[in-house]
Order: sequence, then structure tokens, then C-alpha cells
Amino acid sequence: MTLTHETDAFGHARLGGVGEMVAREIQERSGFETRVVILGHLQRGGAASAFDRILATRFGVKAVELCEAGEFDRMVVIRGMEVTSIPLGDALGATRTVPDDIVRVAELVM
Repeated sequence: MTLTHETDAFGHARLGGVGEMVAREIQERSGFETRVVILGHLQRGGAASAFDRILATRFGVKAVELCEAGEFDRMVVIRGMEVTSIPLGDALGATRTVPDDIVRVAELVM
């Protein structure tokens, strides 16, 4: 892979590809398999579980179904174990906070 030389909508250089180049060089010099990790993905939650991957697929399928139906004013959600959709206005209408008991549990495991 080579460095990209693209520009964004404002004409600014979009730099990328350095991680892949470094990984390839490390692998060639060390003989060890090397993979690139996008740090932002890791910071947001680490490796996805099988449940995470299936749920993401279910969300994607539902989003495509909404597009095919011309329902562009809706957001995919999960209620219990059902993947469904709600009007965007319902999703944006009010600020929702995480309940205190869930915050306390999260603090215990962090």
C-alpha cells in the first residue's frame, strides 16, 4: 500500500496509509505477522464479540430495508431483542441520560 494523496472537499490533503506501510515494514524485517489497529476503534470498545457483529449486521439490514421503503426519516433502534425503527424526531426530541445505577456498575469494571 502507498500513501494516499487525496484531498478533502476543502482541498486539504488527506494523509493516510502510513500505518499500513509501517506494519508491512515491521513484518518484512521481523518475520512476524503484523496487523494495523485503528486506535479510535480500539478506544471505543475493543474487539467486537459475535453478538456485536450479528447486531451490527441486523442494524445494517434494517437500514437497507428502510432505504428501500423510502423511509429516510427514521432511525434504526433495538428494543429488547427486536431491531426496529423510530422517527428521527423521537430520537432527537429529548436528552436522555444513562441511569445512575448503570453508571455505578460501569465505574466498578473500569
